[in-house]
Amino acid sequence: MTILITEIKPGVTFEWRGNILRCVKYDHIKWAQQARIRLKMKNLRTGSIVEDTFNVGERFEPAHISYRPMQYLYNDGNTYHFMDQENFNQIELAKEKLGDTYNYLKDGFLVNIAFYGDEALEVTLPAAVELKVVETSPGNKGDTVSGGKPATMETGLVVSVPFFVNAGDVLKVDTRDGKYLGRA
Repeated sequence: MTILITEIKPGVTFEWRGNILRCVKYDHIKWAQQARIRLKMKNLRTGSIVEDTFNVGERFEPAHISYRPMQYLYNDGNTYHFMDQENFNQIELAKEKLGDTYNYLKDGFLVNIAFYGDEALEVTLPAAVELKVVETSPGNKGDTVSGGKPATMETGLVVSVPFFVNAGDVLKVDTRDGKYLGRA
């Protein structure tokens, strides 16, 4: 069963030119009395963003993606190790495959990993995670103009936080943009 180009919307995954792609943005364009579809797509194998224009009648093969709950175990440099929660098999992912998600991973953390067959494509995090502040400078009393101070979290991520936050505090951090959301 194929997918017609007009059925592809943001979030739909499909195969094209040997790649597994997820639609990020969909635009219907009219060029010289002819309709075209412009897609912005994320290549799930490489993480790169691709844009291309298609005719209205084009069809694609759907990519059936499954998500498995996995537990983050540890990393040894550029390789990150995860364990399947159902059958306890372990997989390894390169740091490049994780993108920015490695900044939010703690030992024992549960994530969902997208698989295409047996190939791991990407790690999906919850919208917010709780991380402990390892290092931050003391706030100056009365300093409200500068808006915040940098704090280094237990994973190495640096977040801008309010002045009342101290080392040892546990904070909620947004995984989409790395911003401080509040104390946990």
